[in-house]
Amino acid sequence: MSSLKLPEAFQFLFDEKAEDGGPVRYRAAYGGRGSAKSHSFAAALLIKAMQEPLRIGCFREIQKSIRDSVKRLLDDKIRELPKGFYESTDTEIRGINGSLFIFNGLRTNPDAVKSTEGLDIAAVFEANKVSQRSWDLLIPTVRKPGSEIWAEWNPESPDDPVDKLFRGPHGSPPGAIVRKVNWDLNPFFPEVLKKELEWDRKRDSDKYLHIWEGEYQTHSEARVFKNWVVEEFESPKTATYRLGADWGFSVDPSVLVRCYIDGKRLYVDYEAYLVGCEIDNLPNLFDRVPDSRKWFITADSARPETIDYLQRHGFPKINPAIKGPKSLEEGVAFLQTFDIVVHPRCRHVIDELTLYRYKTDELTGKVLPILEDKNNHCIDSLRYACEGARLATAQAWKPINYQNAGIV
Repeated sequence: MSSLKLPEAFQFLFDEKAEDGGPVRYRAAYGGRGSAKSHSFAAALLIKAMQEPLRIGCFREIQKSIRDSVKRLLDDKIRELPKGFYESTDTEIRGINGSLFIFNGLRTNPDAVKSTEGLDIAAVFEANKVSQRSWDLLIPTVRKPGSEIWAEWNPESPDDPVDKLFRGPHGSPPGAIVRKVNWDLNPFFPEVLKKELEWDRKRDSDKYLHIWEGEYQTHSEARVFKNWVVEEFESPKTATYRLGADWGFSVDPSVLVRCYIDGKRLYVDYEAYLVGCEIDNLPNLFDRVPDSRKWFITADSARPETIDYLQRHGFPKINPAIKGPKSLEEGVAFLQTFDIVVHPRCRHVIDELTLYRYKTDELTGKVLPILEDKNNHCIDSLRYACEGARLATAQAWKPINYQNAGIV
C-alpha cells in the first residue's frame, strides 16, 4: 500500500505493545543528527493514516506560520506515495479515508492545542525545545481512548522536560516505547554527512558525541549563546545584508555567513563552509551565498593577501575587519543582545551556536570569563558581519563630553 521506506530501528512505531507489556501510550525516539528521526516519524504517520482514518496533530514548541511546521516534510513524503490518497491544502493534509493532519505551535497557539482533544496521535517534533508548561498542556489534552503521544528529539540536557519525562531517574512513563537511534542505524545515511561526521570525530570529540551520537551537551552552563532558535523564514527583498568571512588555516574551514538585522532580531539565512579550500577556489565557495558579490563583506584581517585576491576576482566590496582590543569579547556581547534566528540550511552556524562556550576551570569545574578558541569559525564570521553595526551602536551610545560640546 505504501512505497515509503523506514529504517528497521523505527519499526517500534508500529508495535502493538509497550515495553511494559501494556497498550502503547508513548512512542519516543532520541539521538544525534542523521538518524532519520523526523523523516521516519513523518513516513510512519502517513502510513498509519492510510491504514485507518486518524486525526493527527503535528506540534512544535514554536510555530508562527505553517512554514515553521513539519508540513513540508510530510508533503515531500506524500510525493513518494500513490497519487490521489492525500490532499494537501495550505494549512492541513486530508486523506480520502477521512484522515486529517493538523499543525500547531504548543507555545505560540495554546488555545488551538486545547481544542484538539479528539486526536488519535499527537506527534511532537524537536521535543527538546518543548517547555514543561507545554507538556502539561498537551498530555491531558490527548485523552481519546487509545490515543498516543509521539516525541522525537536531539538531546541537549538531562534537565530538559522531554528527557525528564522519558529518561528520568524513575524511568519512562507507563505505556512507553523509548528508543535511542543514531546515524549508524540509518541505512540511508548520506555520504556527505558521513564525511562531516568523520571530520568531527577526529577533530572535536565533544562535538562528535553531542551532534552525532546524541549525547548530552557538556557544561551547558558554559554555553555562550542561549539566545537563538532554528526556524525557516524567507528573507525580505528590502533586507540590508551583512556578510562576514573567516579564513581557514591548515585544517580549519573557510567560511562566509550572510545575515540581516530587524529590530532586536538577527537573522542568519545563508552560509558557505569548506575545509581545505584553496585560495583560487574561494570565489566559487563564496558564490554559494546569494548575491555575495554585490554586498559588502567584512573579513578576518589576518590574511590581507586573501582579501586582495578576492577584490581582484569579483568581490570588490570585501574589506578587512577592524578588530582591535577586546573586539572578540565585545563582538560576542553584541551578538548576545539579539534574538538570533537561524535558517535550518545553515547547519554549521547551528553547530557552533550549540557548542561555542566559555572555558572551565579543570580543577573546580567553574565557568571562566574566557572564550574557548574552537567551534567559532561561523561565530567569527558573524561577528565580522555585524562589526559595522556594533561600532555604529557603540558610537551612538558614546558618553558625551559636555565641556567639549559647549554645554558647560
